[in-house]
Amino acid sequence: MGTRTYTANRFDYDWEYSSRVSLLFGVFTSVAVVGWLVSTMLTAIHLFALPAIPADAPVQGSIEVITSQWAYVFGFPLATLGAFYYLGTIAMALWWFDTRHPLIIKILTPITASGVAFSAYFVYLQVGVIGEICPLCMVSAAATVILFGLELAALRSSDTPGLSAMRSDLGGVLGGTNLALVVFPALIGLATIVGLFVVPMLPLPEVIPFA
Repeated sequence: MGTRTYTANRFDYDWEYSSRVSLLFGVFTSVAVVGWLVSTMLTAIHLFALPAIPADAPVQGSIEVITSQWAYVFGFPLATLGAFYYLGTIAMALWWFDTRHPLIIKILTPITASGVAFSAYFVYLQVGVIGEICPLCMVSAAATVILFGLELAALRSSDTPGLSAMRSDLGGVLGGTNLALVVFPALIGLATIVGLFVVPMLPLPEVIPFA
């Protein structure tokens, strides 16, 4: 266990991490990137592939899942919300690598737990209500479970103060954060998602068929 003690920036407590915590967060980041890629691909399918399907065409399998009424929230694909979720977990992981502060691990617990809860509900809808399976959706669901498990493993491999002891130190943690390291990758991911929505609205020339 490696001990790190803070006395500056109003941190007056100690914490210890097992040597495997860094590895766990490395795997966590990789899984979150995979989840983001899958969610972004599903968003692209919603925006570019589904509009090409005739409204009266029969659908089944994964297409039935991603065109169901449960696949949209306020008109936005559920996959897009998933992409934002994964961007958030990636940013949190990078924030931990930058500061190594245990407050981030504590904050991640309810975030990853909520991801598992939402994924479990959507898996139930696929299996019990829709009666079809979307493989990419299942990959995303598996990613949320793995993230939660990794986060719990990191938490159990750490000797940290309670959340109440660290809650007032959020400003100090932010003050010591390299924001470029945390925010820039998230902005790239955000720009990618926004770009997917912007492209269909561009005044692109119509395709001219060959004679």
